[in-house]
Amino acid sequence: MQSEDGSSRVDAGRRRLLASGALGVGLAAMPWGRSLASGEAPLATTRSGRIRGFDDGGCRVFRGIPYGADTASRRFRPPVRELAWTGVRDATAFGAACPQRGSEAPQDEDCLFLNVTTPALRDGGKRPILFYIHGGGFNNGSGSDPLYDGVHLCRHGDVVVVTVNHRLNAFGYLYLGHLGGEAFASSGNVGQLDLVQALEWVREHAAEFGGDAGNVTVFGQSGGGAKIATLMAMPAARGLFHRAWTMSGQQVTAAGPRAATQRAERLIEAVGLAAGDVQGLLALPPERLLDASKVKDFSRVEDSSLYFGPVMDSGSLPVHPFWPEAPGQSASIPMVIGNTRDETRAFLGNDPANFELTWEALPARLEAQQFVDLDAATVVAEYRRLYPRYSPSEVFFAATTAGRSWRGAVEEAEARARQPGAKTWAYQLDWYPDTDEGRRFRAFHTLDIPLVFGNTGQPGSRTGDDADARRMASTMRDALLAFARTGDPNHPALARWHPYTLPARQTMVFDRESRTVDDPRGAERALYQRVPFVQRGTQ
Repeated sequence: MQSEDGSSRVDAGRRRLLASGALGVGLAAMPWGRSLASGEAPLATTRSGRIRGFDDGGCRVFRGIPYGADTASRRFRPPVRELAWTGVRDATAFGAACPQRGSEAPQDEDCLFLNVTTPALRDGGKRPILFYIHGGGFNNGSGSDPLYDGVHLCRHGDVVVVTVNHRLNAFGYLYLGHLGGEAFASSGNVGQLDLVQALEWVREHAAEFGGDAGNVTVFGQSGGGAKIATLMAMPAARGLFHRAWTMSGQQVTAAGPRAATQRAERLIEAVGLAAGDVQGLLALPPERLLDASKVKDFSRVEDSSLYFGPVMDSGSLPVHPFWPEAPGQSASIPMVIGNTRDETRAFLGNDPANFELTWEALPARLEAQQFVDLDAATVVAEYRRLYPRYSPSEVFFAATTAGRSWRGAVEEAEARARQPGAKTWAYQLDWYPDTDEGRRFRAFHTLDIPLVFGNTGQPGSRTGDDADARRMASTMRDALLAFARTGDPNHPALARWHPYTLPARQTMVFDRESRTVDDPRGAERALYQRVPFVQRGTQ
């Protein structure tokens, strides 16, 4: 499970598992192109050489394809193209993830790899391309989690699915522009520039993998959604994708160069280098950088380590992603903005004390966890008025979700609603499995990942794989596929999903009976909109 601040709670074994067999049933009339002979491995040609993948239930799967060179020699600088190779490169195993804390394995600064799952090669299929950006904040994760396996989407929807690794934490978002000069002007956003280069690779190779370079949907959860929101404001990303689907991940504001420089100075001090010694940072082993990144960030309200995320550097990111308005360059891109009803149970529900709160203890616990400067006693009183049957623990989880996880989604949706010509749909996942764990954690952060991928049976899924879970997955998966094909998430099995407008704030509530609701949790929204919103870590 990925948390808001980038920590990873995903089981180490799950992370190392290779994604396996297709789930669900493919469409009988689907055009698969030339079928492979028994035991024959699919071959593809990339700009740097040939690659050999494998067949998985009729899908051609390629893993660990380089889209950029080893970043070790270009630490904190924009990516460059991968080196060419001779012969046929094996593309059956995932590439390394960026160095990070957690269970990702293997890890290396040579981490610019992507994975492609496609129904056919070189058949002129012009299929929609679904480009998934993983979560884990800006600190952790990779594109190799079994929950991101693209075979089910590929088989059911006749689409091309791409997942990607890129630079993270200090390697991807440490701003040194004021300390290291022009060569490091973009250092605070090189993780984003990696994604731009990956999207350029996809555009260049779309026909080889049976896809349509003019129809690319970026979708991502948590940190992946935040990276998408940031890409929407980056000039280098203009024209590289045509639809955007975000799940519990927003980036309203970015760090400013002054605050980002102060964090870089703090890291340099923590690692034991002289002030401003950027050259010393270049020579450090990755482990030393990761250790130094744990130093306390005094600029943040909450007690936490250094924040790493996009920086408004006046170059690669010239504006805040969604403040004071939605990015103008992306107004014509249809967008879905989603959240889960009980986000914070994912990261606060692992503390048993949070399920045993009293009314007396609640305000202090809420004060520490809502990350909004709003009087906790006032918040508790309003929730007791709105939901008189809620226990103290139910108020705690609801208020922390509204105050720190959901608020960014509201800000983005409303900015898009005010933007002429922008088409936006909002959703809220209320469904959760009818199990003891499901009733305890409800619709927690990350629950929608296996649903949109149709991967309820994959390792690490906590949806269960019964008929109820598969029905919910079918509903959300088909909305994603419809959106990728047409730019509109409506499909025949779903009640009419209306675009988000003001003041109605129409939202699709995904549940056992999915339906559009005007301004769900409107009173909670109004409560937290009493105070200004600033993205965590960007002040």
